[in-house]
Amino acid sequence: MSKPLNPKKEKKDITINKLKGLGQSIVDDVSKNEIPTLNIPSRGTGNIVYDEDKRYYVLGDRYGKRSLGNVKQIKKMGQMMHVSNFCKNLVSTEKTATLREMYYVSEGWGMGFSDQNESNILAEDLEVTVGASREDLGLMPEEDGASVYGDILLKEGDVEINALKSGKSGYTISPTIDEVEFIGHNVERVIAVETMGMFHRMVQEEAYKKFNTLIVGLKGQAARATRRFLKRVSTELKLPVYICNDGDPWGFHIAMVIISGSAKLAHVNHDLATPDAKFLGVTASDIVKYELPTDKLKEVDVLRLKELAKDPRYRNKQWQDEIKKMLKIGKKAEQQAFSKYGLEYVVDTYFPEKLEEIEN
Repeated sequence: MSKPLNPKKEKKDITINKLKGLGQSIVDDVSKNEIPTLNIPSRGTGNIVYDEDKRYYVLGDRYGKRSLGNVKQIKKMGQMMHVSNFCKNLVSTEKTATLREMYYVSEGWGMGFSDQNESNILAEDLEVTVGASREDLGLMPEEDGASVYGDILLKEGDVEINALKSGKSGYTISPTIDEVEFIGHNVERVIAVETMGMFHRMVQEEAYKKFNTLIVGLKGQAARATRRFLKRVSTELKLPVYICNDGDPWGFHIAMVIISGSAKLAHVNHDLATPDAKFLGVTASDIVKYELPTDKLKEVDVLRLKELAKDPRYRNKQWQDEIKKMLKIGKKAEQQAFSKYGLEYVVDTYFPEKLEEIEN
C-alpha cells in the first residue's frame, strides 16, 4: 500500500533540491575547469509582459548572466550562494526568518550588503532563479497580515480557528498562508476593503451577516500573504472576490495589483493574482452619483491617472471610462466619505446597490 502524500514535505523537498542544484551547478562548472556562471531571468521592464489570456504580468524569456569571470559580479555571486545556503538551512529545519533578520545575519558573512534594499533584491534574484517563492524559501516580510472576519474555519498546525470567533479584529492572515488548511466555510463571497476603518465599520454593522461574506481588511497595499489568501479562496473555495478601495488612482492601483498582479512580482503572479476579482468601488461615477465629499486631484494624482490609462491592466472600457471621468471632474474621495449620510449608510445602502449592479 502506497503512503499518503504529504504536500508540505513534498514542497520542502523540492525547494531544498532546487537550492542544492544551484550550488551543484557552480561545483560542476569548477570540476570542468569552466568559469562558474548563473543564468538569472531578467526582471527588467523589457522582460515583463502582460499576458492577455492569463490576465496578469509574466516574465518573458530573457536571461542575464552572473559570472565569476566578471570581477564586478564576484561579490554578488558570493552573496547569492550565502543566501541560498541560508535559505536551505531554514527550509531544512522548518524555520523562517524575516528579510530584516537575513540582512543582519549577512553581516557575519564577510560580504554583507550595503543596505536592506540590496539584500531584498538578491532574495528576489534567488526566487526567480530557482523558481520558488520567497515564502517557500523561508523568508518572510516584516508587515502584519491583513484581517479576515466571517464564517470560515481554518487550521494552522493542530489549531482550528474560526474567523468569526477570533475577536472583533478577526483572523490575521499568516505569512505562511499556504500551510493553512481551509476546513470549511458558510459564506457566499469575499469583500476586501482598503482601510481598517472600513473593515471595522463593516464588522460593527454586521456586514458579514447581511451579505453572507468574509470581510478582509487590506491595510492599504495588500501584502503578498493577503493576495495569496484571496487567490486561494477564489480558486479553491470558488468564492467571488470584490474589492472596495478609495476613489483615487492609488486605490485603483491597490485593487488592480490584487486582480492582475504587479510588474515587480511577474515571476510569482501565478500564485498571487486573482483575475476574476471585481472592483466594487469607490469610482468616479460613485462620487457623482452619491454626491460624496471630495478632495481636489493633485498634480501627482493626475499624472498617475494618465499612467493608469496607458497600463494594459486598465484596458477595458469600464476602467477607461472611470479614469476619464475622474480626470474630468478633478475630484477624488475616500471610502469613509459615505459617512456623510450616517455610519450605517455604506452597509445599508451603498454595498447592496453596488453588489446588485455587479452580480446582476
